[in-house]
Amino acid sequence: MADELPAELTRLTAMANILGELLFALIRSIVAGWAYALWVKLATWLEPKIQRRWVKLAVGGLLGLAAYFMIPILMGLLGL
Repeated sequence: MADELPAELTRLTAMANILGELLFALIRSIVAGWAYALWVKLATWLEPKIQRRWVKLAVGGLLGLAAYFMIPILMGLLGL
C-alpha cells in the first residue's frame, strides 16, 4: 500500500505522541498548581474584608456559582 508509513516513521510518530502526552500532563499539573495557589491567595485576601456571616455566605455562593460554570470551560480549553 502506498499510503502506509515506513516502520521507522511509525515508531517516531508513536514516540512523539508519548512525549506530547507527557508534556501536556506536565503543563496541566503546573497550571493546576498555579490555579490552586491563586485561589488560596484570593481567599485569604478576601476573608478578612467580609465581616458579616450572611455576606460571606452570599459571596461564597456567587463564587461557587461562577466556578460551577467556569471550571468546565477552563477544563475544555486545557483539554483535561
